[in-house]
Amino acid sequence: MPFLLLALGLAAVVGGSVVPAVGAPIFAIAGGVLLSPFVRRDANVLELAKGPVLRLSIVLLGTQLALGEVVSVGVSSLPVMLGTLAVCLGLAWLVGRKLGISRDLRTLIGVGTGICGASAIAAVTPALRAKSSDVAYAISTIFFFNVAAVLVFPALGHLLGLDQQAFGLFAGTAVNDTSAVVAAASAYGPVAAQHAVVVKLVRTLMIIPVTLALSRGAKAPKPWFLGAFLAAAALHTLGLVPPEIEPLVQHLAMLCVAVALGAVGLSTDVAALRRAGARPLLLGLILWVAVGATSLGLQRLPYV
Repeated sequence: MPFLLLALGLAAVVGGSVVPAVGAPIFAIAGGVLLSPFVRRDANVLELAKGPVLRLSIVLLGTQLALGEVVSVGVSSLPVMLGTLAVCLGLAWLVGRKLGISRDLRTLIGVGTGICGASAIAAVTPALRAKSSDVAYAISTIFFFNVAAVLVFPALGHLLGLDQQAFGLFAGTAVNDTSAVVAAASAYGPVAAQHAVVVKLVRTLMIIPVTLALSRGAKAPKPWFLGAFLAAAALHTLGLVPPEIEPLVQHLAMLCVAVALGAVGLSTDVAALRRAGARPLLLGLILWVAVGATSLGLQRLPYV
């Protein structure tokens, strides 16, 4: 089982590098789901991958974030980031409840759409103790709208006459996973891509308060790894992460994410996915449209 998970993770990382619009997380969880009917599962190994390995991946992702970049983005971007997050989480709770979607699943889709896709879903999963079927459905929903954003948003930006910086802010706040942010913004122009990446990295910080809030009152242990995440980001900010090892750390982080999500896929109850129906996908659509509209609307306000 450990070797299978490692092989699945490595295959997912390779697949993600070949097809970055899909990304390693999708390859990992899809591979796990496809293999789940044929594999004898070891619960201890799966829990190790979904717990400590997953937390390690979040800490390692912190080495990609320089805390000083919060300032470089500018005060004007913060209302857009916070506004889109508030609208997304509020609608996820309200609309998800109206649609009869379980609390955990609507929360996962909300944080995935509002913060940073699969990474945010992975970060809050231990706090929620969410079922593997909910995690798999949430990540699949996020992936679907990532692809839609890459195809639709550049054309929409040109139609609306957005300049490079405005589109970078739009992409950085309204697209989910980093790979999709880069793909959409790069199609618009180099300045848009640079601005979008910085906005996206700052947006990633929202993982911390959201995960702490979800952990409050839960029986699960407090997410100490978020402190380690901030420490890793501080090391990067201070230049204490040697540039020559940064690519290695990033690859290791993605491998840990892929191994953890491969374990989620192997643990998935496929029948439960089918029973969930199309309502979670409809929630994802509503949140995707709402976040994009909020990002564009807030940029039009005179004080932003």
